[in-house]
Amino acid sequence: MNETIVCVVGNVATPPVYRELPAGPSARFRLAVTARYWDREKSAWTDGHTNFFTVWANRQLAVNVAASVEVGQPVVVQGRLKVRTEVRDGQQQWASADIDAVAIGHDLSRGTAVFHRAAKPEPSQTAARPEPDWETPRPPTDTTDREPVQPSVAPVAVT
Repeated sequence: MNETIVCVVGNVATPPVYRELPAGPSARFRLAVTARYWDREKSAWTDGHTNFFTVWANRQLAVNVAASVEVGQPVVVQGRLKVRTEVRDGQQQWASADIDAVAIGHDLSRGTAVFHRAAKPEPSQTAARPEPDWETPRPPTDTTDREPVQPSVAPVAVT
């Protein structure tokens, strides 16, 4: 299936809303992305139009977003773009651009961050599989039963 994958850099505009759903944890927040351009007449950077995206995170990403992301922070979001429109009485009422996030991180070009690895949940007993033995067998190293091998040397004729 063809999907539009985007990578968007912007600022968190609303506090993340975290929910526990039957399908697992989910979080969402609004992301403001403002284009900037160099205005030659003013010799300065100028803000352009601001686009707003609703960013959706699921499962462990949702848990980590709820614990790590705050309003005003610069973030980088990668995920699938979904544009929705609603039409009533033959006229378009509104359009919404959502990003189903695969990865979210702080924009380190605008600040620093400290990373803490999330604790892995305990695996369930039904899902546990034995780890395969990837070791290759080695030849035996016991040489007590073998005779030493002498290198063969051909006689050299001297003239």
